[in-house]
Amino acid sequence: MSTPTHPQAAANAAEAAKPSNFLRQIIENDLAKGTYASRRWGGSPGDAAHHAAGQPDPAKIRTRFPPEPNGYLHVGHAKSICLNFGLARDYGGVCHLRFDDTNPEKEDTEYVNSIIDAVKWLGFDWAQPGNDQPYQASDYFDFMYRAAEHLIEAGHAYVDEQTAEQMRVNRGDFGKPGVDSPFRSRTPADNLRIFREMRDGQHEDGSMVLRAKIDMASPNINMRDPAIYRIRRATHHNTGDKWCIYPMYTYAHPIEDALEQITHSICTLEFEDQRPFYDWLMERLCEGGLLAAPAPRQYEFARLNLTYVITSKRKLAQLVYDHKVSGWDDPRMPTIVGLRRRGYTPAALQMFAERIGVTKSDSWIDYGTLEGCLREDLEAKAHRGMAVINPVKLVLTNWDEVMGAGHLEPCSLPALPHPPEGTESPVRHFTIGKEVWIEREDFEEVPPKGYKRLFPGNKVRLKGGYVIECTGCAKDAAGNITEVLATVVGGTKSGTPGADSVKVKAAITWVGVADGVQAEVRMYDRLFLDAQPDAGGKDFIESLNPNSLKVVTAIVEPSLANAKPDDKFQFERHGYFVADRVDHRAGKPVFNLAVGLKDSWGK
Repeated sequence: MSTPTHPQAAANAAEAAKPSNFLRQIIENDLAKGTYASRRWGGSPGDAAHHAAGQPDPAKIRTRFPPEPNGYLHVGHAKSICLNFGLARDYGGVCHLRFDDTNPEKEDTEYVNSIIDAVKWLGFDWAQPGNDQPYQASDYFDFMYRAAEHLIEAGHAYVDEQTAEQMRVNRGDFGKPGVDSPFRSRTPADNLRIFREMRDGQHEDGSMVLRAKIDMASPNINMRDPAIYRIRRATHHNTGDKWCIYPMYTYAHPIEDALEQITHSICTLEFEDQRPFYDWLMERLCEGGLLAAPAPRQYEFARLNLTYVITSKRKLAQLVYDHKVSGWDDPRMPTIVGLRRRGYTPAALQMFAERIGVTKSDSWIDYGTLEGCLREDLEAKAHRGMAVINPVKLVLTNWDEVMGAGHLEPCSLPALPHPPEGTESPVRHFTIGKEVWIEREDFEEVPPKGYKRLFPGNKVRLKGGYVIECTGCAKDAAGNITEVLATVVGGTKSGTPGADSVKVKAAITWVGVADGVQAEVRMYDRLFLDAQPDAGGKDFIESLNPNSLKVVTAIVEPSLANAKPDDKFQFERHGYFVADRVDHRAGKPVFNLAVGLKDSWGK
């Protein structure tokens, strides 16, 4: 006989069993060596002097999740959220939520609010002593400008007045080194004067840029004097019209990390070629005393590639604006708001992120892995209920003489077959009478081989109710079955001494006509038929699944009629469903299929 495991011991064991990965190894090595042990924290983001005046940093590590507020977050962002916040949690650190809002034309407070909501819904928080607000890159524009002037004065940056096409041609390619700009040899004084003119709105949009002066012959094209500031007259959602010059992302991002004293700046592999510039900029600004040392370090991992899903914000927007889906929160969308409306839980997404891990190599994750995590989470949590998706009426022709005319027999079943240890399952109550609804597929006039449900002469149990014997069916003039006919076997009610007096080979789900409730049920499937709908330049629209949504009117047991938005259930034999968080309301229940009971895709 095994000894029960104490819950805390089980939790500790699960924690200890967390799979290691290269990021955890890097962090553990830095902690062991004390790489960041001497850091100080000024209580808020700031420059070297600000942090030098602060206290020893109470956070052992600092990570960040830095979305650009130009769209709704998707499942790939969920992985990054779980990774960055999870590492900070596991190693005694803090994870910052920071809005990378350096591109004013595409950003909006709608997206800011949706991102805050998504991170909190996933179960994470960025609050730390003295501050519970997210950060935003635009709050650092003053320092970024100051840093740019420092680079100019130190001879590390210059204003370039070439056209965009000239710069593209002169940058060279992988087989040809770049050519120096004719403006590269300007004096620091001239560059500073013109840069200030740019700031003061004296030059036209696109007429010039500020470039870092590095190496036009570098084998890494990103190091061939990258642009770090451009002129862009656009109203910013946070700073308004204060600025008409804006920093480039590759310049802003390292500075944001440094001001926030980030230790491990974790991003996806497409930024790997940008890491040399990240390090170059950190070295220049630490040398100049503007930023505190040691500087942050960037580490890259493979982004999430999930089959039957696209994660391009542009393509997701196309689906929304071309009305291929009902909106960003359409339950077929891979957005976090869509997954939430579909019935996904924070625990399922955290489990998914943990299960797929992090690597340095690209690979495809099967969509079934995500669905499996949701099933695993809901199996022990979702209350059971019976629902008839494709109903046909079953008439118990001898009910009145056996049970009494008009009699309704109360029945009950547990809502949770396996309640948490030490607790009792809630109980669902419903009634059975002369007429009930059953699934149309549960009757066959001429049964195929091995069929165990209703056919003339066969007995089955109505789950939680009585044993019945099928006697036939009624049809309309076109030969369509309109009613299934059967007789009830008295004294066989589930849970009574006579329940086992008649042996049957099958039990079927049903809902009473007397207390069943009509509900709109949305049967969702994968949005695309192609496992890699946009790979290799394919037109992803062509692989849209025309059957990704079917809306049916179902009959559900009365316990389901009391559902509140976001409540999740297992419709017995059908799958896991959620009360729609937008359209579901009292008197008009709406349920979305979250995931089937097993992976039947393509079978």
